[in-house]
Amino acid sequence: MIKKKINEDYKAKNIVFDIEGTKYQLIRFYQSKMTIDVIEVDSKDKSIRNMPFAHMPKATKKLIKPN
Repeated sequence: MIKKKINEDYKAKNIVFDIEGTKYQLIRFYQSKMTIDVIEVDSKDKSIRNMPFAHMPKATKKLIKPN
């Protein structure tokens, strides 16, 4: 049986990671497109940004386990 790829919500888990000195909070993970939605923690603009899953740090990727 084929495993259905779903969108997982991580806002309640409060996963925060750092990329080049900027802190991001993980909001959502899209398995079908392998992208994530994030919010900059320290920014005044709280808009949601979409970025590739591959740009996340390896330690944070292990928390999500997309396989």
